[in-house]
Amino acid sequence: MRLWSLHPKYLDAKGLVALWRETLLAKNVLEGKTKGYKNHPQLIRFKEMENPVEAIHQYLAEIWKEADKRGYKFDKSKINWEFVPQNIKVNDEQMAYEFKHLLRKLEIRDTSQFYKLKDLESIDPAEIFTVIPGEIEKWEIV
Repeated sequence: MRLWSLHPKYLDAKGLVALWRETLLAKNVLEGKTKGYKNHPQLIRFKEMENPVEAIHQYLAEIWKEADKRGYKFDKSKINWEFVPQNIKVNDEQMAYEFKHLLRKLEIRDTSQFYKLKDLESIDPAEIFTVIPGEIEKWEIV
């Protein structure tokens, strides 16, 4: 499971579909609807929120908006659109780590997307995240 801190606009088609599916799994975990993945490190920052389920719905909404912009037909009904917006802090070194990780994936599976992104100097986070100075997150598996 990978819940990217990066804005979903950077993901290729396979990456965006995978993010949608993995975030739906995360939603089920946070709602107590599955026995597996309960302690997955990618869920820590959502679990630390005052309302983790609303945070994951907000994150899903952002993924859905990107997919809709691309003409994909993700199921909008999977999201409770009445979420109260939240903000999660993410360290700048985490963002850099994730961007390098994404570039490695894209270099293999979508070279045109790789070449579009490889020289970017500034990376936008997903809207739920605010970038602050700091190290790679402790929950990240490096």
